[in-house]
Amino acid sequence: MAPISIKTVLISESVDPRCKTILEENGIRVTEKPNMKKDELMAQIKDYDGLVVRSATKVTADVINAADNLKIIGRAGTGVDNVDVDAATKKGIIVMNTPSGNTISAAELTCALMMSLSRNVPQAAMSMKQGNWDRKKFMGAELYGKVLGIVGLGRIGKEVSSRMQSFGMRTIGYDPITPTEVSASWGVEQMSLEQLWPHCDYITVHTPLMPSTVGLLNDETFAKCKKGVKVVNCARGGIIDEDALLRALESGQCGGAGLDVFVEEPPKNRSLIEHPNVVSCPHLGASTKEAQARCGEDIALQIVDMVKGKSLVGAVNAPVLVSTFSQDAHQLIKLGEAVGAVLQSCTTSKKPFKHVQITTQGDCMKSSTGYMTSSVLVGLLNHESGCCPNLINVLSLAKESGITVNQTHCASDGAASGVCKVEIGADGCSFKASGSVHGGVPVLLELSDSVFRQPVSLTGNLLFFKASASPQLLSSVAGLLASEGVEIESFSAPAERSGDLWYCVGVSSLPTDLGALKPLVKEAAQLTI
Repeated sequence: MAPISIKTVLISESVDPRCKTILEENGIRVTEKPNMKKDELMAQIKDYDGLVVRSATKVTADVINAADNLKIIGRAGTGVDNVDVDAATKKGIIVMNTPSGNTISAAELTCALMMSLSRNVPQAAMSMKQGNWDRKKFMGAELYGKVLGIVGLGRIGKEVSSRMQSFGMRTIGYDPITPTEVSASWGVEQMSLEQLWPHCDYITVHTPLMPSTVGLLNDETFAKCKKGVKVVNCARGGIIDEDALLRALESGQCGGAGLDVFVEEPPKNRSLIEHPNVVSCPHLGASTKEAQARCGEDIALQIVDMVKGKSLVGAVNAPVLVSTFSQDAHQLIKLGEAVGAVLQSCTTSKKPFKHVQITTQGDCMKSSTGYMTSSVLVGLLNHESGCCPNLINVLSLAKESGITVNQTHCASDGAASGVCKVEIGADGCSFKASGSVHGGVPVLLELSDSVFRQPVSLTGNLLFFKASASPQLLSSVAGLLASEGVEIESFSAPAERSGDLWYCVGVSSLPTDLGALKPLVKEAAQLTI
């Protein structure tokens, strides 16, 4: 991927000073404006290429749509619940977080809440402050030998497991992504949620908040747990159904809860907070000096690395970009966009497209099918009305336009290694093109069954036309172009000499009136690459 230009960044919350320092050291102008209201943020954001937030700033669709120049939203922390990722993706904006910045801090708070629940530490401390000395009231239980269920075995879940194993706890868990053999290497036995609930003395959740995790612990699941199970949530409010948790606490089915997050923050309903068996915090998971310094520094370094074309870390909506940070990838992306642009120009009258098939061929393209598909679509959709496609949003734009996209890869068949073949279906007809990279330059090999004798260099001003082979064809076209002050710089003819075929002419400038070619050609198209 070509480096993304980020010249100005707005920081809308208090982040570690290292964030601003790193960005400015790398030539990026930074403005800090914390505590802005939505209307103020919408007015300001149009002037910036990047936005850095923590969790308080709500980057809604309205804010994103007001951002004319925004290319990246950086969240200094894990999760992106406060960012409308779908709206950002649709507008081609990268959403990035710092996936490991607060891992240790969140894991340590989880462990602290677990220990507080087991020994009633906060309640005992408060009782002491009130002048009491009540040893019997705060009888606790050891963690040693107890079973801890960890739902979500990512970075934080892993760190929690290693720490609680030090207390002699048996750790079991569930994660739909982490392989069982991987979690087993940390000492966590994976099982289904249905198997997990009845085994646990303690349950801690470390998942993102999404439709499949909302209310993961509810009346039904609490009923499947051991009586007196204790639960901890330092992840996201809503993963544990708060009403169901209160009912479980009141009935004794749940013996205690450690909560750092809530559905509403700060919570107006204080029933859970005031329950004697609840230990609560005001969302302190990332509130350590170390985590804040790490997150602020990480988000700045990630932005700088992306700008310099080194790497892309923490992008939650642009997986296709991760493998595009190499010179070879840059060249292939240019090839895909150029082939797509040629087909777009040559089929202008045949819109709309209904089907696109992209086939990559050769070992050198084996890992490039994803971004090649996106780059071809960028070329195809680049001049559509109201459409500003890039590698981030083009798949969703194609879907919205009703275009079916298929991609495949096949092995090389000898000389045809490193080839991108594209076929589009439009107006009941099929159109094809294939290209490759020669000497670092994208070239066109074939256009709708016209195989060029010499590959067409896909750079500069290009005029394509379809006509019957004739000895006078080139001279006639050259004369007509000359009358408009256009000089021919290159000429590419198909290997075949019979029938209606496509030709390509490299020109000094694009002619103002393609209609003037009508007496000589069947179809004509032009573009600048």
